[in-house]
Amino acid sequence: MAGMADRLTFTKGHGTENDFVLVPDLDGALGLSAARAAALADRRAGIGGDGVIRVVPTDAADEPDVRAQAPRARWFMDYRNADGSLSEMCGNGTRVFAAFLRREGLETADAFAIATRAGVKQVRVDVDGFAVGLGPWRLGDPATADRDGFDALVHLDDGDPFSALSVDLGNPHTVVALPEQVELEALDLTAAPVVRPDPPHGTNVELVRPMGPGHVAMRVHERGVGETRSCGTGACAAAIATSFWAGSLDTGATWLVDVPGGRLTVRLLPDRGVELAGPAVLVADGAVDLSVLPA
Repeated sequence: MAGMADRLTFTKGHGTENDFVLVPDLDGALGLSAARAAALADRRAGIGGDGVIRVVPTDAADEPDVRAQAPRARWFMDYRNADGSLSEMCGNGTRVFAAFLRREGLETADAFAIATRAGVKQVRVDVDGFAVGLGPWRLGDPATADRDGFDALVHLDDGDPFSALSVDLGNPHTVVALPEQVELEALDLTAAPVVRPDPPHGTNVELVRPMGPGHVAMRVHERGVGETRSCGTGACAAAIATSFWAGSLDTGATWLVDVPGGRLTVRLLPDRGVELAGPAVLVADGAVDLSVLPA
């Protein structure tokens, strides 16, 4: 039987069924390679998840830009997509990360900061679980968006492309408002949508159906993952894009965003800030034999 030194401890968690493997690295000595992250996220040969989050002190991060956040945030959410690729951040992942920090006593306040590759994010305990300030956001091509109402085209199959809007929340999103005749549930997202112009670092694609005032439903194909049950920053992008198309980017507006895994709340804040609120659930703790994982 392998000793504890030969085993990697983990926690499995999810936010509206967007699920993650959290790996504690509390002294910063472990590291996390792309190959190991992909193996952990594998749903058949690993633990399984939409992404992997290493919990590491900010001052032990590899990137100088992240280490510079240490005076404002003690812990860094080192996030990798399911294919092992690095990602700037993850909206649902921030809440799961916050839930882990609170459970382990690594953060004890009701409001605290976490470090990400997209900068410091403020987290607070909320009636729904946790709320995370994700802003500031920006449009990908404001001039084209203001002129045409969209700045990209999204192809799902051999049919006509959908008009879409690029929204940057520290990670890239392309939001489609579906025509009335297209059913959200009927769309095939088994293959990655083709986006034109081709984003240099890829993009998450959100397909959005208005449900009523301040209420949309959404499906998402995440870069490096595929279709997921939820995407927190994608929910924010959907609310921002829908507000933009409605000509009502009003400060203080609140949106309900239904995703296959549940419901998220998005609040538009001053200075193009945005806050995401929703549940975070830690479902299991365990250990995996290091000998079955790549270095």
